[in-house]
Formats: sequence, structure tokens, C-alpha cells
Amino acid sequence: MISTELEKHIPPQPLAENPIFTLEAAAGEPVGIYPNSIRRTGETILFMGRQGSDKSLWVFPGGGQPENNPFAGTPVAADGSAAAEALWRCPLSHANAVKLRELLPFTKPVLLGIDNALGLGDRLGLAGPGHLRAMIGSAFRPMLAQQSIRELERTERTPEEVLDAATWAVLQEGYTGGFGADADHLKTTAHLDMMAQAGYTMFTIDPGEYVLSVAEGLSVTELRELAGGVPWETMETTLDEIMRRYSGKPVSLTARTNFNPGEQEVLQALVKYGGVIGHCASMIRYFHQTYPGREAEFELSVDETDSPTTPFQHFLIVSELARLGIELVSLAPRFVGDFEKGIDYKGDIALFKADIAQHMDIAEQLGPYKVSFHSGSDKFRVYEAVGAMEGTRIHLKTAGTSYLEALRVVARHSAGLFREILDCSRAHYLTERHTYHVSARLERVPAADDCSDRQLPDLLDRDDSRQVLHVSFGSVLVAKLTGGGYRFRDRILAVLEEHEETHYDFLCRLMRKHLRPLEAGQSNGGNRS
Repeated sequence: MISTELEKHIPPQPLAENPIFTLEAAAGEPVGIYPNSIRRTGETILFMGRQGSDKSLWVFPGGGQPENNPFAGTPVAADGSAAAEALWRCPLSHANAVKLRELLPFTKPVLLGIDNALGLGDRLGLAGPGHLRAMIGSAFRPMLAQQSIRELERTERTPEEVLDAATWAVLQEGYTGGFGADADHLKTTAHLDMMAQAGYTMFTIDPGEYVLSVAEGLSVTELRELAGGVPWETMETTLDEIMRRYSGKPVSLTARTNFNPGEQEVLQALVKYGGVIGHCASMIRYFHQTYPGREAEFELSVDETDSPTTPFQHFLIVSELARLGIELVSLAPRFVGDFEKGIDYKGDIALFKADIAQHMDIAEQLGPYKVSFHSGSDKFRVYEAVGAMEGTRIHLKTAGTSYLEALRVVARHSAGLFREILDCSRAHYLTERHTYHVSARLERVPAADDCSDRQLPDLLDRDDSRQVLHVSFGSVLVAKLTGGGYRFRDRILAVLEEHEETHYDFLCRLMRKHLRPLEAGQSNGGNRS
């Protein structure tokens, strides 16, 4: 029986490359089967398979009875005969993903807690298997479904589509180590509701609009005047109480991290981040009131601001949130130096080392919780610095760099399509750059006609062209044809599906390049699942 043969192909542990083997069955067209995906649940056997570029969930119902198939799909005779085993081809639909998460709990997101985590944003929905292959043996855990509201809007995807893509990737690769789902950069309770109802487990609060960076340059008199705008009712305190708690009160957390803030420093921290504290507390309280008993973890992100978050400002934010009963799993400060999109760190690395060490100390002593790095991809100088520190707890977020690896596949295998994408990205860059931290100069990025086919992949290794392609993803992925339909998206997906293993290989190598220096100081073992 075919189902018996399938069970013989289940590897004792997930295969690193998950090589497809062929099942000569199913309505005349062979099915390529991913061996890591073969699972038995009760009497039912299921697996991920593809015919051409079309992937499906294939199911042998329990006891060979079609009515035992829990998934929506189409019955197919396994060998073309009426006496064949019952076999169903089921689409990778949202309804089937929901059912799969019920039957196989490892395909459902979980809380990652304070374990080191790698955020793996996937703007196209096909990167998950490559990301997971990079995690084999890693001390980090994958935040596999990670998408910001901004990215959802610019890619015209739904939270459910992003989470479902992660579920199917986990099944395909047989990854049982647990993955997280990060609802990134949430600004409103409506955003929070949308992601919570889709099944996300981590919620990153983005109160950037409440940061008053101007506080850094103001006098005590000016700061006291602005302090009247702090949401005191939400913070459940007063200015006098804040000053008594912090002003002139020495704090010694470690030998290298201690404070003795004066009146001006406390006022600056309060005015700069008081609205942040109030908004964060309101958002998290809303979640607990709306979804009582629901397990979740929360990150606070203040990285997209004009001025760095000083160690004392970090200390005050978390201390006040703790007083309000708000617990964080991670916090993303605005670090010294520049964390631009898609390129390495810009700044004095010695100054960064001293800064990050204090942020790490605060997170350990006041939590413990993780320090989070947004725009974290390709910051290899930072990884070396952080990796040299022992006992760090970090959450590194990446997204755009994986999109660039998808374009690298396109540049190698479909030069004409890449040329169109390049020119579209150049045309929209001056508009798209305003919502991202980038410094690319358009005159340094050649037009498609100025490059030979051989030169196209090299553009993915140059800072200016990387940033132009990186931040213009929305314009590319939602561009429409005159008669309807997407101008680029479907063709990009077709190239990636045709060259699936190349795509996975590019992603796996890139993410391992990120992980290796970060893991240098880790001693908590690897994830073997």
C-alpha cells in the first residue's frame, strides 16, 4: 500500500535539505513529496507534495474512509483504479491551515519567552522553508510569522495569509521546535485586534508618534511646562512622585551600569517617553480586557525615533511600566549610530558596544527580558560585538533582506523581469524612502539598460542599490497591469517556485551568516528540531 510506503520514507529527524522524492500516483501526474512533511495523526497520513509548481496537502484518511478526511479537498484515486486507497488533494487554504493547526500542534505558533529569537519576515510567503533550514542546530528560535502593519498594507496581504504561510512551511520542513508569530509595529487597538484575531502570539507596540525627541535640548523650565502633557491619569502617578522616585536617587545595577540622574535628566526622560509609557500601558491593558486568559507576549519598540534611547531613559520606561503591572518580553531601543535598512551598521562600534552593554544589563536586572534589534538584518559589525558578550538575550528582526534574496534568484534566472523591477524601484524610491531610515543616492544605482545581464546580481551586493530595491518593495509587489492583475508579483513567485531549492539555499546561507557571530557567546545549546 502507498500509505505504508510513505511511512517508510519518514526520516528519524528532519533532513537538512528535505529532498523531494516522487510518488507515481494521483491521477496520472507524479507527485513530488517532501519527506520531512510526512505525518501520521491517528489513522490519517498526510504530507506536502507538488505537481509542477502547484503545492497541495495530500491526505490518506483514517481507515481508508473518505468521510474521515478532516480537510477540504478533492478525492483522487492513488493508482487510477476504483479499488485504490482513498487519497485526497487539498489546497493550501486558510480553512485547511486552521484545521492543520488543530491536528498538529507544532504547526501552531507559540510563545518564545526570553529565548533568543530571530525574526524572519517573509514579504512573499515562500521564504519559510529556507528560513527554517537555517535554524537547524541554532541556539536561536524562529519568529517565523513576522509582519508589520505597514508591510501588510504595502504587500496587500492579510495577517491570516502570513501566518498560514508559516504553518505550511513548518509542515513541509517537519520543524517541531516551536515558532513564534510577531504582530509587528502596532499603533492602534484596531491593529491589535486584527492580529490577535488572526492567531498571533507576540505583539510589538509601536508608540513612535508619542515620542517627544525635542526634550533632549530643553531647559528644566521648558521641560516642566511640557510635563503637563504627560498622560498622568494613565500613568497613575504625578510629576512630584516621579521626581521623588528618580531625581538624585543613585541606581547601581552592575559595575558598568549605574545612574545618578538629576532633575533635568529625569524630566527629559519623562517628557520624551511619558506618552510612550501611557500608550503602551493602554494597549496592553486593552488586550487583556478584550482577550481575557489569552496567552501573549509584548514588545515595546521605540527604535524609529530621531535620538538614541539613553540607558537611563530605558531604565525609567521599564520601571514605570513594571509599576503599572506591565511585563515585556523585549524592548527595542533606538541605539547609538545608524541602523539603516539592508546595509551594515554605521557608527562608532566601540561606542555602540558600551551602549548596548548597559541596555543588556538593564534588561537582565529589571526583567529579564530581551533587547530587540529592528532593521536588524545585515548588521554584521553589530553581530560580532553582541556575539562576543556572554549571556545576552536578544531578538533580532529581519525582513527586507529576505526579499532581496528573492530578487537575487530573479536576477540570476530571469534577467528581463529583474530589469523591470529595478527600473520600477528606481522610479518610486524618492517617494518610498520617506518612511524608512536609508541614505541611498539614486544616482549611484544604474538603470537597467546600463547593466549587462552578468552585472545584475552584483547590484544585490551594493549598499545603494540594496536600499533602493529594499524600500520599494511595496511599489513593486502591488503594481497592477492595465487590464488587471499584478505586474510583477505573480512572475516573481513563478521564478521562485521554479527555482525553489536555489531560493532556499540563498536564504539559508544568508541567515546562517547572521546567526554565526551572534551565537559565539551563547552556551545554551542548539535547536535540533
